[in-house]
Formats: sequence, structure tokens, C-alpha cells
Amino acid sequence: MPSIFISGGAAGIGLATAERFAREGWTIGVYDVDKAGLAAVQAAHPDWITGELDVREVDQWEKALADFTSRTGGTLDVLDNNAGVLVAGDLDEISPAAVKAQIDIDVLGVTLGAQAALPYLKATPGAHMVNIASASAIYGQPGIATYSAAKFYVAGLTEALELEWEKHDIRVVGIWPLWAKTALADNDAKTTETLGVRITPEQVADKVWQSVHPTALDRSIHRTSYSVGLQTTVLANISKFSPNFITRLVNKVLAQ
Repeated sequence: MPSIFISGGAAGIGLATAERFAREGWTIGVYDVDKAGLAAVQAAHPDWITGELDVREVDQWEKALADFTSRTGGTLDVLDNNAGVLVAGDLDEISPAAVKAQIDIDVLGVTLGAQAALPYLKATPGAHMVNIASASAIYGQPGIATYSAAKFYVAGLTEALELEWEKHDIRVVGIWPLWAKTALADNDAKTTETLGVRITPEQVADKVWQSVHPTALDRSIHRTSYSVGLQTTVLANISKFSPNFITRLVNKVLAQ
């Protein structure tokens, strides 16, 4: 049966994605730094494969992927780079440690995961890597500048590896939600107030499922981005088709 490895999978969008794919009969790998969360997942889903993973550490990526693929025959159909953190606040208000944590997890963690998973994805015909991006990468967001910039990186990495890994028959896609009803949205960012928290983890999980089951059109146009929710789609289209000053104005208003 096909397999999916999910980083940061013990709660929120990662857990919802695990449940979505489990309903379709997939082999599920949930890896996280949260030991209590992993214990709860294992108790609720004893047939899932779970393990500890700090995405900032190369050796932990290598160990976790070796552990998971040892039970899948060495193959990996989907790597879901889901782990992420957000610390809200203007740049001069948050600590250097908060800046570093976001870059280490949201940028370095995704990149190290891609590197470590590549041999297993190459060994699996039609494999996918899914990166959880964000609507905050449509235009830089004040109040969450480091997180927003990190998600710009994720978007760029996704596009670059979609081209770089085409020769390996690996499809790379990004999922673009706005605020979802998870712990990540429990913050003081202004856009959580102006836009609200309307998306559920299940909606994001459905989009992950859709992204790894592309239509013929998706494949023909080499689609790399999957927006989640009407608000994200509208904001993305404004960014694409409006002058830059209009996009800037819209985002300034939303962040006030």
C-alpha cells in the first residue's frame, strides 16, 4: 500500500492529513518533536508508525526516514513537510531566539527533509513531496515578518525542486492555506482578526490529498500551488493580476 511520512504530524493539520490518508488505506508515518502528542496518536492509532523527529537535525531526519521506510519496503510515496512554528509580533518586539526558531524549523527543517527523503522518493515511481506553504507568502506580512519570509522560501524551494526533481519522476507541490483552526493561529497577528480563522485542518488535509492525486490538467501545466479556501484564492489572484501598489494596500489594510 502507498505510504506518507508527515513531519509535525501529532496535531493540527499534520494529524488531520494522517487521518485523511489513513481512511484511504495508506501506511501512515507520524513523526514529531512532541512526545506527549505522539503517545496520544499511538494510543488512538496503534497501526500507525510514529517516532520522534526534530526537523532541525540531519541525523534525526535520516533515522526517522530509515525507520519508516524499513517498514514500507524502502519506498516513500509522499513526504509531507508539515512541521512549522509561528511567533507573532513586529520584528523589534520578538526575541532573536524566536527569529532563529522560525527560520530553523520553517526553512532549514523543510530543506533538510527534502534532502533526506530524496533517495526514498527516487526509489518510488510517481512520488510526491508536499510542502506546507502559507497565504502569508503571497505578499510579505507585517507582524509575522519572519514567518512570512520563511514561507516565501518554501514557495521558492517548491518551484525550484519541481524543476530539479522532474528527472527523478518526483512531483513537488505546495499547499497554501490562510489561517486554519490550529494552535498556529492562536496568536496576536492582526490578520487573524481582520480575516478570521475560517479554514479547518480537514480542509487543508483534503487539499493535500487532492495535490497528490493530480488531474491531467494539473500535470500538463505543472501545477505547484494549491490554495485552500476562497480567501486565499482571492488574495492570490489580486497579487497576480493587480499592480503592486494595490497588493501592498490590501495587505496593509488587512494587517491594521
